[in-house]
Amino acid sequence: MSFYRDKNVLVTGGTGLIGRPLLDLLLDEKAKITCVSLDKPEDLDGRINFIKADLRNFDNCLDICKGQDLVFNLVGVKGSPKMCKERPASFYVPTIMFSINMMEAARQAKVERYMFTSSIGVYHPAEIFNEDDVWSSFPSENDRIPGWAKRVGELQAEAYEIQYKWDKISIVRPANVYGPYDNFDPENAMVIPSLIRKSYENDKLEVWGDGSPIRDFIHSRDVALGMLHMVDNKINIPVNLGSGEGIAIKQIVDIVVDKCPKDIEVEW
Repeated sequence: MSFYRDKNVLVTGGTGLIGRPLLDLLLDEKAKITCVSLDKPEDLDGRINFIKADLRNFDNCLDICKGQDLVFNLVGVKGSPKMCKERPASFYVPTIMFSINMMEAARQAKVERYMFTSSIGVYHPAEIFNEDDVWSSFPSENDRIPGWAKRVGELQAEAYEIQYKWDKISIVRPANVYGPYDNFDPENAMVIPSLIRKSYENDKLEVWGDGSPIRDFIHSRDVALGMLHMVDNKINIPVNLGSGEGIAIKQIVDIVVDKCPKDIEVEW
């Protein structure tokens, strides 16, 4: 029998990039799902209990965690490096509030397992990201504020284990995630959705830099599968979720241009 079958599972941010495939997978596992989100997809209406709640309010977090067996906290602020540089408080403050409120509410509700979604942004730039290396350095300058926001959530989990002996928290650090339901907003989109949108809206595709930087990209469904594995197997140490394969930005540009239904010129 599936670990998730008939479990009461709460997913925050469940209609986003990672959350949506996670909902689909949990439905396949016959879980009883409650989703906190601003959206209510028509195809999921009646199959999932949707709630709109401001998770910056601790009382709301307490209410939604009552009676839950498992909590996947995916809620966050989607922001590009440009957004984080120019409006860092708009990223940092809600991220911290979501993390602190939801983890404490889950602890008080005595849930069976809790999933905290961290980020690869907690690392200092390196060729290989080893989980144990996080606290020997600082996040990169470009990821300084969002990186520290996620580090604070990880420290909260560590503090709970020390003081309360609450070792029910799994932590994942996804690499650069892409897939359906991504954020294509021109101001806040990450590299892949940004390139796709630009290619469809313009005759010339403007790309920053020379395309040489290499990134690890992972599909959103693979991240969701990794999260389910972490919770099912009660893994308490932080784990990277990535493809393990480096892809140059130029390769992504070439794919986008090849798939675009019109001729487009690239400007480096």
